Amino acid sequence: MKLQIIVGSTRPARAADKVVPWVTGQSVLHEAFETEVLDLRDWQLPLFGEHAGSIGDPRDPSYSEAIVRRWNRKIAEADAYLIITPEYNHSIPGELKNAIDNVFVSFAFRNKAMAFVGYSGGVGGGIRAIEHLNQVAVELEAMPLRSTVIIPFVESAFGPGGQPADPATVLSLQIALDDLAWWAAALHGARAAGELVPGKVRARMAAAAR
Repeated sequence: MKLQIIVGSTRPARAADKVVPWVTGQSVLHEAFETEVLDLRDWQLPLFGEHAGSIGDPRDPSYSEAIVRRWNRKIAEADAYLIITPEYNHSIPGELKNAIDNVFVSFAFRNKAMAFVGYSGGVGGGIRAIEHLNQVAVELEAMPLRSTVIIPFVESAFGPGGQPADPATVLSLQIALDDLAWWAAALHGARAAGELVPGKVRARMAAAAR
């Protein structure tokens, strides 16, 4: 199964560069997954502006820009997602929300497992950002997991070798990866057996038929 690690911060001198190598290294070792890192620095997505007139054929959307089409197709390749996020003002970075919003019409996150790694410079460890991501994931019809990785005081959270100083952090990532693997396999089977048309689409179809 394919796991995509989405790096949600793009700012210079980001603390994500302390977190991502460790998370990626552990994910690559997990036998259930083929791991790919999607760093939003490498995806210069426009501010979300898609609408009915910009997507083209809804069955094979062209979107307003080629990069939005590529992004939707890339996200559709995965069976599971692990999103790494800092916490900005009790929430997630704007570029991360924008990248999620640009997955439009394709429903590429739908019926797939999603877990989160949060970090911050203080004691919270990104908890409030993860809470917001859970709400977003539900609207995407993804399957957000309870198992998360919380990294407080990120500047001192890793030793010289790049490993977490707190063994509980290592354990939390292993649990999250194992849970992602289980849910990814279960949902892969469910999707293969047949998916319902998204509820919002069914609602529009019902309204149009009145």
